[in-house]
Amino acid sequence: MIFELDSKKLDFPHPSYAEKDGLLAIGGDLSAERLLLAYSNGIFPWFSDDSPILWYAPDPRFVIYPSKIKISKSMASCIRKNTFSISIDQNFEEVIKSCSSINRKDQDGTWITEDMIRAYTALYTMGYAHSVEVSQEGVLVGGLYGVLINGVFCGESMFSKVPNASKAALIYLAQEIDLQLIDCQFHTAHLESMGGEYLPLSDYLAILTKDLRYEQSL
Repeated sequence: MIFELDSKKLDFPHPSYAEKDGLLAIGGDLSAERLLLAYSNGIFPWFSDDSPILWYAPDPRFVIYPSKIKISKSMASCIRKNTFSISIDQNFEEVIKSCSSINRKDQDGTWITEDMIRAYTALYTMGYAHSVEVSQEGVLVGGLYGVLINGVFCGESMFSKVPNASKAALIYLAQEIDLQLIDCQFHTAHLESMGGEYLPLSDYLAILTKDLRYEQSL
């Protein structure tokens, strides 16, 4: 059953009610309050410009445990050579806009709409959304962004304009930030190659909601 949200009422059904594809609810809005409520309950928005707001809670969830991230020999060499300069929360707006505009194989268009850019930029301003920037010679060439809740980094998107840039961002996130879990949301072969694995939704929620508090800084 897919639930229809009331834009005037701030609530969500329990994520265990989601359909097999993860779709849980439709409607609502992208206010900071609703987004934070969603993420703190294992729910996230994913939709396109020509559809209403759709909310997902996949079971199982695809995640990376930071201590289990896989680094290939070529990637390890890239890191040793300091191929990239990596920073955090220095250029959130450019990262999210680059994620929205990058061409992706087998995808027509983007799910990162203008409304979503405004919504997540507001979360960044409030200290809940974060970005990792990967640069070469002062030029942004890759990165990622997401929302941090209770030590779980809910990754929204990443991009790479040169080989290995997005991988460098993910490795930096896993190794340099004290996280319980990196939530990849859905499976991709790329994320699986870097250590992604399936986690039952119930286990994911147990990690997410243990001693729940909003994390505002990295």
